[in-house]
Amino acid sequence: MLSVNVSGFTPSSLILMGIPGLEDFHIWFAAPLTIMYTVTVLGNCVLLLTINTVTSLHKPMYLFISQLALSDLVLSSSFVPKMLGLFWFNAGEIRFGDCLTQMLFVACTLSVESSIFSAMAFDRYVAVCNPLRYTSILTNELITKIASACLVRAILLVGPLPLLILRLKFCSRFIPHSFCEIMAVAKLSCADIFIISVYSWTVIFILWSMDVFCIALSYLLILRTILVLPYKDRFKAFSTCTSHVCAMSAFYLPIFFSSVLNKLHHSIPLFVQVILANAYLLLPPFINPLIFGVTLKAVQQGGIQLLQKKIAMFPLSPAKK
Repeated sequence: MLSVNVSGFTPSSLILMGIPGLEDFHIWFAAPLTIMYTVTVLGNCVLLLTINTVTSLHKPMYLFISQLALSDLVLSSSFVPKMLGLFWFNAGEIRFGDCLTQMLFVACTLSVESSIFSAMAFDRYVAVCNPLRYTSILTNELITKIASACLVRAILLVGPLPLLILRLKFCSRFIPHSFCEIMAVAKLSCADIFIISVYSWTVIFILWSMDVFCIALSYLLILRTILVLPYKDRFKAFSTCTSHVCAMSAFYLPIFFSSVLNKLHHSIPLFVQVILANAYLLLPPFINPLIFGVTLKAVQQGGIQLLQKKIAMFPLSPAKK
């Protein structure tokens, strides 16, 4: 037994345990999770369809929102269906390759979303501080380059993590989590995971520090511009940032609290850590369509316009006498 534990093994599959300590209550999590995922998919699909179909929404601000909606769809669809299988049917087994793929998609998409929020902050800075040059600065070509840079950065920084885990030898197949979280999988290894731990925290620090710095700088410049405006114009100017601030808060705050609690993991029950980890993945894709649909009148009007066009395509036939 000692030689097995030292050498370890490469598993063909792993077992997701869900929420450790609350396995008997998985069915109670399944129903709200199903509702959240349904709303997430429908809301983001409607948002994407509205922005891409309504010509008046083909503007930089809404193009960034459509990129965020697409990222939300990829993020939620990369792990929620498997989690639903676990909670509804206790189907926790996942192939090792699928686990690594899920890990890569979740981590890359989180990185991309953080980059998009940074780009959206720059968009609001140009709109408020340099409105006359808004369309000349934020051209479609620049927006495409920004989107490509977000994706490339995520792959270059996050991509090595699944490769590092692929080289590990494991002493257990049971992941005390409801999805393939990087460190939860790495801790199943028989070997020292110091390098993976340092690299993952380095990546997190680089990604979050760069994006948060860009966001903070953009809003400092926005506030400086707003404060010199007449009082009646200040609220109007800042109101254009409301949806971005709300969506950004829904993204960063759960991650911040989860990261803080991970540092205090010895005093925080494992099931609380897992629930918080689920929350920072589930809430933003669920809330974002609601935020943009409620706070942006142009999106509301675009959605109504799209709905009217769809209804006009299928007119009701006159009643027979």
